[in-house]
Amino acid sequence: MKTSWIRWLAAVALAAVAGTAYAQPFPNHAITLVVPFAAGGPTDVVARTLAASMGKTLGQSVVVENKLGAGGTIAANYVAKATPDGYTIFIHHNGMATATALYRKLPYNPLADFEYIGQVADVPMTLVARKDFPPESLRDYIAYVRANKQSINLANAGLGAVSHLCGMLLQQALGVELTTVPFQGTGPALTALLGGQVDTLCDQTTQTIPHIRAQKVKFYGVTTRTRIAALPDAPTLDEQGLKDFEVVVWHGVYAPKGTPREALERVNQALRAALRDPMVAGRFAELGAQIVPEDKQTPAGLRDWLKSEIDKWGPVIRSAGTFAD
Repeated sequence: MKTSWIRWLAAVALAAVAGTAYAQPFPNHAITLVVPFAAGGPTDVVARTLAASMGKTLGQSVVVENKLGAGGTIAANYVAKATPDGYTIFIHHNGMATATALYRKLPYNPLADFEYIGQVADVPMTLVARKDFPPESLRDYIAYVRANKQSINLANAGLGAVSHLCGMLLQQALGVELTTVPFQGTGPALTALLGGQVDTLCDQTTQTIPHIRAQKVKFYGVTTRTRIAALPDAPTLDEQGLKDFEVVVWHGVYAPKGTPREALERVNQALRAALRDPMVAGRFAELGAQIVPEDKQTPAGLRDWLKSEIDKWGPVIRSAGTFAD
């Protein structure tokens, strides 16, 4: 009789503990923020800046995990199939939209297999070249590239990277086909440019601004419609003659499909708080990144933007005939 009584008390205690654990509000332990590119790269820098601030609002650490490969599709597929409990979230750039056209057998659907949390920031691209590249101005660059297209190479960070997309648009705008040299990320591509192993590159301001300011590269302009605060004296490619040439890197935060609404709302609140954080704003400004308006920091804002970007880039990629299995 005494043994049964003890067992009953133990069962009640365990049930109470389990009930308390279950009732704990989200989050009750660390959240993993998956980044599809290498540590130290542009998206990783954005992610780590966000994670530090979001963790303060959530009351739990936001731990960045880098899962590299296949233009971000390995990480995206991993998150799409992760447990939808709010503890695995994902940050990706334009590659979330372009993958549908670039890959013949994409193992996930960007529009159907994720929950949307919100957009983050827009990062301009820059057109740069090795320091001893002969052209001094964009006009000279255009003429030189057209005249020497067979001997010029164009670096990028791999299939589907924004540097790859920017390079495709550049070649279309100039009416040339250059030898492209893909790298495993923007870091190695920029290192090769700084070392003179490649000729030219489209890359994000998050990577190039220090080298532009130090005059370690030739700089021909930014890819936004208007000049940017981080490089106020730098002209845009559009104003120098490449009309309507615009490539901006945008970032969005996602979760696996089926993630509870409570968790999505809490993460969105933390994201929006981070984007109001002076530390985050200051760091982004240093990198040339512009925080998106509040209406884009929402699930609906990200969903609508992703759909519009899929519609925009699909025809460009298909016309270039660039695909991966």
